[in-house]
Amino acid sequence: MEPRESWAALAAGGIAGVSVDLILFPLDTVKTRLQSPQGFRKAGGFRGIYAGVPSTAIGSFPNAAAFFITYENVKSMLHHGSTSYLTPATHMVAASLGEVVACLIRVPSEVVKQRAQVSPPSSTLRILSHTLYHEDLWSWKQGHVVDSWQSAVCGAFAGGFAAAVTTPLDVAKTRIMLAKAGSSNASGNVLAALGGIWRTQGLSGLFAGVVPRMAAISLGGFIFLGTYEKTRQLLL
Repeated sequence: MEPRESWAALAAGGIAGVSVDLILFPLDTVKTRLQSPQGFRKAGGFRGIYAGVPSTAIGSFPNAAAFFITYENVKSMLHHGSTSYLTPATHMVAASLGEVVACLIRVPSEVVKQRAQVSPPSSTLRILSHTLYHEDLWSWKQGHVVDSWQSAVCGAFAGGFAAAVTTPLDVAKTRIMLAKAGSSNASGNVLAALGGIWRTQGLSGLFAGVVPRMAAISLGGFIFLGTYEKTRQLLL
């Protein structure tokens, strides 16, 4: 990637991340409170649904920027010499590595954010566990790279599907992040957390908050990738 393209990816990714997180923060708060072991009402219900939003504004830009700068650079390196049928795999690898880098920023801020969301007087950070990548099968069929609105639609569908199937892991993550020091969940054992949720709440517990999670990530994917593509086009 040329320096100009890297800066465009960095800026566009950051702007997209901030846009998504600030717009959809209330949905993420509702989702976290539904997944909280203390229950939705005790965790705050619909009160203070913007609790912790200042830390989101601080953390979302570097998080999203880190994802996209890694994604674009890895994709650029893997594209050299790769055949067209390997393009989806290239995007998947690039996106996965982007997520790994972004998680170094996201996880600490997620802990702060979720604890603030179930304790409204406190402070917080970060929603969106975004998905998919923009130049997929759609771009092959139409013969050119997808437009920004098409990228947004792809992001919405991919995000919604991923949100649904990964909800149990998100519930376990929420329980671990909200766990008090010394409790069984504080060890960070995901399988143990999933087992505990299954024993006490069954399937409904594992899929707690699935509706707001799907809504948030679908809308987030639409805004995230659409904003990213449009901003990047304007900067290049």
